[in-house]
Amino acid sequence: QVQLVESGGGMVQSGGSLRLSCAASGSIFSVYAMGWHRQAPGKQRELVATITSGGRTNYADSVKGRFTISRDTAKNTVYLQMNSLKSEDTSVYYCNAEISSWPKINYGVDYWGKGTLVTVSS
Repeated sequence: QVQLVESGGGMVQSGGSLRLSCAASGSIFSVYAMGWHRQAPGKQRELVATITSGGRTNYADSVKGRFTISRDTAKNTVYLQMNSLKSEDTSVYYCNAEISSWPKINYGVDYWGKGTLVTVSS
């Protein structure tokens, strides 16, 4: 079994900050790329940020300069530091990771967390 569990969501005023965490656990051989997506009511799920196993990052234009993705490889954990939050950032944020597990250790499979709600108020 492999699972991703997000934490750190909540309510914050516009201009404030939150830090999301996502820890992968289970029968893990290796964790490759990790990332965050979000989905607001009535909208399609969109990519927020990704980070490769080598530390290369990519961000959606809407969050560049405000959000920072990072990871702790030893802990199989990815973080999303969210600064200067805006009301339009209100969404359920989902953690995603490409993970190989026993016995199929030669390729990764995408796993998703259940999501954590971030609400930004005025």
